[in-house]
Amino acid sequence: MDDLFWLDAGAGQPLVLLHGGFLDHRMWDDQIPALAARYRVIAPDARGHGRSANASQPFRHTDDLAALLRHLDTGPAILVGVSMGGSIAVDTALEYPELVRAAVVIGVGTSEPYFTDPWTTRTWTAWQSAMAAGDLNTAVEAFTRFAPGPHRTLDDLDPEVVGRLREMTRSTLSKHTPDEPDLRIPVHDTWNRAAKIDVPVLAINGALDSPDHLGMAERLIRTVADGHAISIDGTAHYPNMERPEMFNKALEGFLRTL
Repeated sequence: MDDLFWLDAGAGQPLVLLHGGFLDHRMWDDQIPALAARYRVIAPDARGHGRSANASQPFRHTDDLAALLRHLDTGPAILVGVSMGGSIAVDTALEYPELVRAAVVIGVGTSEPYFTDPWTTRTWTAWQSAMAAGDLNTAVEAFTRFAPGPHRTLDDLDPEVVGRLREMTRSTLSKHTPDEPDLRIPVHDTWNRAAKIDVPVLAINGALDSPDHLGMAERLIRTVADGHAISIDGTAHYPNMERPEMFNKALEGFLRTL
């Protein structure tokens, strides 16, 4: 575990906060102190993100998480993940069900996403093009466009939130080069297998997120045996950062039902 970074705060039922793609554990800064009063909060940086090392061989994020949970001897944990983090939570419920007590996903379905909405496709393409060209500044701006969603601009968001997102994205993107190999190994057949997930699953959706992200989260909730959804108004892909008090209240309400 020497090459991975994580925070471990508080005591009680283990609660693992999994950040979104190209971000890091700091996206949970408004949750960690509040939740650590009642739970053991673990917030890792995924491999290749934040303060964790880049991959040197093929890997799966879910295997890294399972190894961390075993290293920390948590027993079954509640996994809470935004976007990529939510897909890692679902993968772990599929691959290591004995390690998962419940899952909370934000802006995601499984680790096999599909994008059909024109806004999402356009934003994704602009980001990928900047990445391929090695244009860090444009890549950071293009990726941060997911934050307001299709109905707003970055100017509609709290500048402090936008600044935090840009800083995390720049930090992670600058660890990588356009020509490096993608060593991630995908988890397969996730949508068909999701029906076997029997732990409680909650989707906390930002009401202004893209139709693709909302649609995938809703599909997951319909597919699993015990699925629920909550929508947070005035937020898009990162509701925990835009309206932390409402997000924390929704999350803690769900945790109390466990």
